[in-house]
Amino acid sequence: MSEKIALEVQKRTIKGKQVSSLRREGLLPGIIYGRIGKEQIEPIMIQMDLHEASKTINRLTGSSLVSLDVEGEEYPVVLREAQKDVIYGTLRHVDFMAVSLTEKFQTAVPIELIGQAPAEINMAAVVVTGISELEIECLPQDMPERIEVDATVLVDMESAIYVRDLDLPDTYEVLTDPDELIAGVTYVTIEEEEEEEEEEAEFAELLDEDVEPEVIEKGKKEDEFDSEED
Repeated sequence: MSEKIALEVQKRTIKGKQVSSLRREGLLPGIIYGRIGKEQIEPIMIQMDLHEASKTINRLTGSSLVSLDVEGEEYPVVLREAQKDVIYGTLRHVDFMAVSLTEKFQTAVPIELIGQAPAEINMAAVVVTGISELEIECLPQDMPERIEVDATVLVDMESAIYVRDLDLPDTYEVLTDPDELIAGVTYVTIEEEEEEEEEEAEFAELLDEDVEPEVIEKGKKEDEFDSEED
C-alpha cells in the first residue's frame, strides 16, 4: 500500500495568461478533475506554495495516493501530469485526478530492481532489463508507489525474472502479460574491445616495417634557383 500523502492547496481564480503572475509570487497553479464516487466533478482550479509543494510532488509516482485539502474539503487524488520548466526544471503546473476510494483503479506502477545479481559478480555478466512498469488494477488506497523486484535471484546465465514470477498481494490484479520479461542476464559484449586490439596490432605492424620516409621538399629546387639567376 502506498503512503497516504497530504497536501494543502487553495482555490484559484486567476487563469489564462495571468497565471504567470502567480508564478512570480512563488505559487504553483494546478487543477483537479475526475470523479468522486459516481459523479464527475467540475474541474477545480487550485494554487499552492511552489517551494513547499515541490518537496512532495517531485517524489510522487503515478500510483501515489494524495489527499488534497482544498480549503477544508478533502479530495483523494493521484498525480496525472507535472509540467516543468525545460531549463530550470521547476514545476510550472500540475494536474490531479480525483479518484473514488470504493472503486478499483487501473494504473502503471514503476518496477525497481533491488540488490545485486550474483551473476554480475561471479560470471562477469550484466543484467538486462525488460519492462519498467507493471499495469495493475486495485483500490486507490492499495496502490503501491513502486514494485520492488529482487535481483539476487539472477545467479547464472539461465536466470530471468518474468511478470509471472512476481509474488504480489491478492489486492492487485495484474493486467500486464505474464510472459513479459522484467530482467535477465547476458554476457558482456567484447566486440568493441576486439576491434580496438586489432587496430592497435595493425598500427604496430606498420611501425615495424622498414618504410622509407617520404621527403616533403620545402622551398625551391636548386635548378629553379639557377634558372632565376640566369
